Amino acid sequence: MIARYQTPEMAALWSEESRYRMWALVEAYALEAWEALGQVPRGLAKRLLEKLEEKPLTEAFAGRVAEIEASTRHDLVAFTRALTEWTGDEEVGRYLHLGLTSSDIVDTAQNALLVKALDLVLEELRGVEEALERLALRYRHTPAIARTHGVHAEPTAFGLRFLSFLAAFARDKERLGRAKETIGVAMLSGSVGNYAHVPPEVEAHVAGRLGLRPEPVSTQVVPRDRHAEVLAALAILGGNLERVAVELRHLQRTEVLEVEEPFREGQTGSSSMPHKKNPVGLENLTGVARLLRGYLGPALEDIALWHERDISHSSVERVILPDATTLAHYALRRLRGILLGLVVHEENLWRNLDLTRGLVYSQGVLNALIQRGLSRDQAYAIVQRNALRSWEEKRPLAELLEEDPENPLKGEALKALFDPAPFLRHVEAIYARFGL
Repeated sequence: MIARYQTPEMAALWSEESRYRMWALVEAYALEAWEALGQVPRGLAKRLLEKLEEKPLTEAFAGRVAEIEASTRHDLVAFTRALTEWTGDEEVGRYLHLGLTSSDIVDTAQNALLVKALDLVLEELRGVEEALERLALRYRHTPAIARTHGVHAEPTAFGLRFLSFLAAFARDKERLGRAKETIGVAMLSGSVGNYAHVPPEVEAHVAGRLGLRPEPVSTQVVPRDRHAEVLAALAILGGNLERVAVELRHLQRTEVLEVEEPFREGQTGSSSMPHKKNPVGLENLTGVARLLRGYLGPALEDIALWHERDISHSSVERVILPDATTLAHYALRRLRGILLGLVVHEENLWRNLDLTRGLVYSQGVLNALIQRGLSRDQAYAIVQRNALRSWEEKRPLAELLEEDPENPLKGEALKALFDPAPFLRHVEAIYARFGL
């Protein structure tokens, strides 16, 4: 991921040295298991772990791996040679990687890193949920115009927009939690996945040490539908990020101006037009969402590998797994900042509510006329006729209905139908579903 869209936490997690540290842990835990089975000398794993603690794998180590790989053309072989050099312990190097194949290390370590990455995403998601909950509670009784097809529809509670977003992200949390569970498996089953050279006990031990579960049945790789599920959860998260971004971008349009994303001191909106305050953060999130959805396609393609294994998935995952988790983390953090600094223009909520001179109350009038005994067609004709006149003559709908001799509703009975309060009467019941 380019530096512009990295977060410090994800940059550290997906760095080369972090990846090699996890590889080294998998190798060390495998040695522990071999020791317990009496297959290698005692104390090797402890010596390796102590050396890794004393002399952590750094960027310099990653550089050494790259040097060796230039000759071996195999990253795992280069890694084990570099690790032996780094520790200076030839006996450890002798038994390193015993019975294992490259994918045992790479897949297990990658899954452990993915679990950590999803934890970071979920932590950032909690911050977005908290920001949305605050907005939902603050504006739970604030009337605003709802829109369908981009056109004014009927009054609603402004807070329901944020509550709806909150509900969507709660579903994202569930999906990401399931994806984390799905990807949380270790695999140390040998060259074709049948444990011919490494017993299942080694896999079980390593899995336990990493907080993972053994893969029930592998080939030479962890089945890639697991990874696709992670990318699917992140893609849907991207869709919900864009849903929020598009809504708030619309509400910041000059003609609407119900909200504005934060505009910091010293910020400029345009290189040529000094008056501009653009929703650039929200537009950025829309673009990021497109990328998050785009990573899913390659992940789905990775599911079908040849026979027990090929490496067509490898080059794909080196890009999409770090990039997708990093972008999701970045996007959630940016959205949280926008929500915490969101400016809501309540006066414009009222202005827009009244913009159509009462047309948005037409359904209430229609229903009231039906209750008065008119047929639906009769009632609809009365309301529609006056609604069209209201558009053309720019006069309030209530005023035209008051003058219409065919309309039986007059005075206070008619006026009461042009009040937003009844449209909010069940808001509390909706909030109660979320314990709010």
